[in-house]
Amino acid sequence: MRYCFENYALDTDRRELRRGAEVVAVAPQVFDLLAYLVRHREHVVSKDDLIDAIWNGRAVSEAALTTRMNVARIAIGDTGEQQRLIKTLPRKGFRFVGMVREEQAASAAPVIMEPTAPPPHLSLVVLPFANTGGDPAQDYFADGITDSLTTDLSRIRGSFVIARNSAFAYKGKAIDVRQVGRELNIRYVLEGTVQRDANRLRVNVRLGDAETGQQIWAERFDKPISDLFDMQDEIVSRLSNALNTRLVEAEAQRAERSLQPDSMDLYFQGKAWATKGPTPEHLAQARNFFERALALDAENVDALVGLAAVETVHSSSHMVDDRKGHLAAAEAILTRALALAPQHARAHLWLGTVKLFTSRVPQGISECERALALDRNLAEAHFYIGIAKALDGRSAETELHVREALRLSPQDEGIFRWLYVVGAAKLQLGADAEAAAWIRRSLEVNRNYPVAHFHLAAALALLGSIDEARATVADGFALDPHFTCRRFLANPLSDNPTFLAAEQRIAEGMRLAGVPEG
Repeated sequence: MRYCFENYALDTDRRELRRGAEVVAVAPQVFDLLAYLVRHREHVVSKDDLIDAIWNGRAVSEAALTTRMNVARIAIGDTGEQQRLIKTLPRKGFRFVGMVREEQAASAAPVIMEPTAPPPHLSLVVLPFANTGGDPAQDYFADGITDSLTTDLSRIRGSFVIARNSAFAYKGKAIDVRQVGRELNIRYVLEGTVQRDANRLRVNVRLGDAETGQQIWAERFDKPISDLFDMQDEIVSRLSNALNTRLVEAEAQRAERSLQPDSMDLYFQGKAWATKGPTPEHLAQARNFFERALALDAENVDALVGLAAVETVHSSSHMVDDRKGHLAAAEAILTRALALAPQHARAHLWLGTVKLFTSRVPQGISECERALALDRNLAEAHFYIGIAKALDGRSAETELHVREALRLSPQDEGIFRWLYVVGAAKLQLGADAEAAAWIRRSLEVNRNYPVAHFHLAAALALLGSIDEARATVADGFALDPHFTCRRFLANPLSDNPTFLAAEQRIAEGMRLAGVPEG
């Protein structure tokens, strides 16, 4: 059945929510919540009704229910203040009050086509995960991971993910990756297995290239069994974040071989350069590709967000003198991107980052929280909330938020920045030995981060290790030869007095390490 309201269509057969022609990515529980409210729109639905229907009576906190209700509202362009479509009735429950038109949905049976065009960029199918533990009762868990991954991977900007029902046509069948690729006209195939014994749960995944049949990436998730619902969320978050990185890398490699790259080819190459490490050279390369992508398609929202991210990182890493100018440029670009795509999670994330670095911390945190409501797996949003606490003079709270980012995405492409920020926060607090340990971990992951070298040098100098500090400064200058104490202090990332006092102490450590005044 398809339920149409305003410019949305909720297809319960395909388990898709569409806004016009665009698929709106929603988590399975949020989809079920919306579907239940729409189907029971003639009645007030109590919290107990929702818990019984969606969580099978499992104990769910009021905060968890409220969070999912807020996400459901955001998905259909509603808010808790407007309540245009979903109305809250105090002490009674909720009711869907929008005008709904019911239509019989088209058959959800998969259609196998002979492709008439090359597979779309970043196109993939998540095949049903196989339950290899021998207990048929665990099929629901394997299917739940498949459903959630299908939903969450569709949030990757520029991706094309085959709908669940088409993917489930392959359940229980021996498959050939290349044949699946030809039948569905896609570039990548994700397979997986789930095995549960008395005490542990193991999930194995493989990402295959549908053109060559070769395995691109594999991962295993193995941990003691606790709450299965929480475990499912954690598994999906980790896999989704890891796959995001691998798929962008694969698309960038394909784009390098293209004789006539299109706008998205150029975007993926820019994204690949941006993730190598924020040196002036890498950022310049990323900027070049994003600008070329926009020259071909001025409304390529992902390229706009990528360009704004380059501007923001450039300025926040003390690589420019006119920091405010670069941040103003980034904000203008993001405003345009959000006018084109109001629910672009990363656009909200980077707008939040710009606001953080222009002394609008509460608004910055709000944008990061908005990004998380749109994409629950966006670990980077937790990282920037951690930065916000440091900018607000509460560096002791930074580590907690970064650890949440690490939990969601322990192999993230940006992990070196996360580790560095905890080190910088420790340095702000005067915990110099801890700061050095965190920043060393950051540089072990990626040495292409000039500001991390200079902060490590400050920590070492303040600890009395002057020779090592001076060697570390030399490493930083090899990446950014124009760094000075003047540039570091002239463009503070916050006007908070506690933050500014700590920055003066860090600058003194840099001077001891041999960073010139400038």
